[in-house]
Amino acid sequence: MANEILISNDQDKIEVIKEMEDLVVKSCNAVLENEGIEDDCEISVTFVDNEKISKLNGEFRNKPVETDVLSFPLGDDGYYDENPETGAIMLGDIVISLEKALQQSDIYGHSVEREVAFLTVHSMHHLLGYDHENGGEEERIMRKKEEEVLVNMGLPRTVTDM
Repeated sequence: MANEILISNDQDKIEVIKEMEDLVVKSCNAVLENEGIEDDCEISVTFVDNEKISKLNGEFRNKPVETDVLSFPLGDDGYYDENPETGAIMLGDIVISLEKALQQSDIYGHSVEREVAFLTVHSMHHLLGYDHENGGEEERIMRKKEEEVLVNMGLPRTVTDM
């Protein structure tokens, strides 16, 4: 699998180190592997701060408040465009507020790395068509898949995460 995970940093409040970028790549690949996706995929991940994600949330979801992650899937009902240069399936864009991730890691009592991995895994599932907005069975399935991936990555939920 030769997935292309394009990472950019559009914030200056939290230093983005190579290990953080590697964790995002590992998280994206772990979801694709868990889902049995063998095609090469392309995903864009951008780190922002709370102010920037609030603006994006207002612009795209009409909710001008801070959130932790936004997903912008490029697929429609399981169909995705291909990058004409590489043949990779273009899944979409993930935007993570590192500022919010740090705040939430403090609240939940785990590392910022675990929080960023969770947000990446969560958003990857959205790019693949999973949803939790309506609750019920859809939410249960998505949460189960997220936890499977995180456990396989060695980042299980702890008692303080709940």
